[in-house]
Amino acid sequence: MLLIWNRPGFADELTEAERNAIFGEVDVIMKELTESGELVGGDALAHPSQTRTVRPAAGGTEITDGPFVESKEQFAGYLTVDCDTPERAAEIAARWPDVRHGFGVLEVRAVMEQAGTEM
Repeated sequence: MLLIWNRPGFADELTEAERNAIFGEVDVIMKELTESGELVGGDALAHPSQTRTVRPAAGGTEITDGPFVESKEQFAGYLTVDCDTPERAAEIAARWPDVRHGFGVLEVRAVMEQAGTEM
């Protein structure tokens, strides 16, 4: 799984041409992954301001607004890919515009199978 982390609102700071170019790069990668059969799925996430965090509290749980993590970069979306090697997944992540243009990072993590032996 490729976890996409970037700074919320970074795209608002770009010109329309820059946004179109970046999203065009995403479209190219998604098309290639679809054609190769490596794309399993993925989605963008809503703005972090729409987040609710649920955590343990005395006698139950506490629900607060906002993400759990306090950082510039927030979890923005994910891609699930079916690759032959972890290196191939990292290669795909390195091509992602957020990484190439310095807007964010992608975290590459294996998804555990039902048995959970990968931990």
